[in-house]
Amino acid sequence: MTEAFLQTQAARTLLRLDQDFAAFAHSHQEHAAIGNNGGPWTTWLMLGGRGAGKTRTGAEWVRALVHGTPPYATRPHGRIALVGETMHDARAVMLEGESGLLRICPHAERPTWIASRKRLEWPNGAIGEVFSAEEPAALRGPQFEAAWCDELAKWRYAEATFDMLQFGLRLGRHPRQLITTTPRPLPLIKRLLADPRTRVTRAPTSANKDYLSPAFFEAVVGRYAGTRMGRQELDGELIEDRPDALWSRAVIEACRVIEPPALSKIVVAIDPPGTSRKGADACGLVVTGRSESGWFYVLEDASAAGLSPSAWANKAMALYRRYNANNIVAEVNMGGEMVRAVLREVDHTVPIKEVHATRGKYMRAEPVAALYEQGKVKHVGCFPDLEDEMCDFGVEGLSSGRSPDRLDAMVWGITSLMTGPTFGGPRIRLL
Repeated sequence: MTEAFLQTQAARTLLRLDQDFAAFAHSHQEHAAIGNNGGPWTTWLMLGGRGAGKTRTGAEWVRALVHGTPPYATRPHGRIALVGETMHDARAVMLEGESGLLRICPHAERPTWIASRKRLEWPNGAIGEVFSAEEPAALRGPQFEAAWCDELAKWRYAEATFDMLQFGLRLGRHPRQLITTTPRPLPLIKRLLADPRTRVTRAPTSANKDYLSPAFFEAVVGRYAGTRMGRQELDGELIEDRPDALWSRAVIEACRVIEPPALSKIVVAIDPPGTSRKGADACGLVVTGRSESGWFYVLEDASAAGLSPSAWANKAMALYRRYNANNIVAEVNMGGEMVRAVLREVDHTVPIKEVHATRGKYMRAEPVAALYEQGKVKHVGCFPDLEDEMCDFGVEGLSSGRSPDRLDAMVWGITSLMTGPTFGGPRIRLL
């Protein structure tokens, strides 16, 4: 019926319909005035799988606010905050992405991106200020009528950034915010779900299937459907801790800090993949440090998939220099000569330690998990992908069956820092 109707319409009508998001929105993208308690909402929390249309909803909601377009808005909004995981993600996804603001706005309404000021300016005078969740303090001072927060569950300083944003939502009669994110069982997400001022909509990836590549469904959905990762990343479910996991969300949240103290030693740990071909394991790259008091700090998870040996070696060396690290720790069970050679090719002066896995991953991780239980390991910020692996790692490994590359690198890093007069640990041979 809809297709037959569209075929009878003039091009001008079709263009107008194409720009009317509300007319074709899925149920999880539709406007509603009612929150969890049956009254007006302050926060719209959209939980969805990858590709479920979260970014498009965020961009269209902001566009509607700017122009006061029903049903999403009843009046124009002049100042809007746009908060992404990083400044790069905010620009690449929220602004310039396929469903970003600069792509979905008709030419006559399209805002101008002023990179030097990190803001969008619309022809009608509305302003969108762009922020990174890596810099919570940047939100101290500005004020807004509304905000769009993207992928909040991946924000490194989620609590601090969110809190600063709330103080800035103070313009207009009823400031509101839209949060579009793939869910993770973080305390902040759980608090928002329980808040009576929150409106919640949910959607799996399949809800937006008509707008996604069939190859994606065959390769990705087919591979992860039914797994814990698939239920979270594709179905948009809030997956709680695995009962037999070595780590829990509660333990990790209790060890979170914003800044580390002075560190006596810093290492860059590498868990290299066996191959760089598409679909292969990621290269685990985690920076850890130890303070004089003997506490340990996870400083950065820079792990990535699809890197060639040269690429991950260069990335490791860049981390080494940026953190002024003491040395690089690399697992050499797979291709020891190759690992040694590619690192030396990038910089032959950097101290490198090679580690050999003689026990299973679970047994190697147990002493490090014990340090977490004792409160002796701290996370400087939030590392969503690493923490997902930690909370899904049991005796049989990850529920997906994949290699815990990020976790492995973190364990090697902390373990290497445990060696010395105070700690016992595996034998590590200097190259």
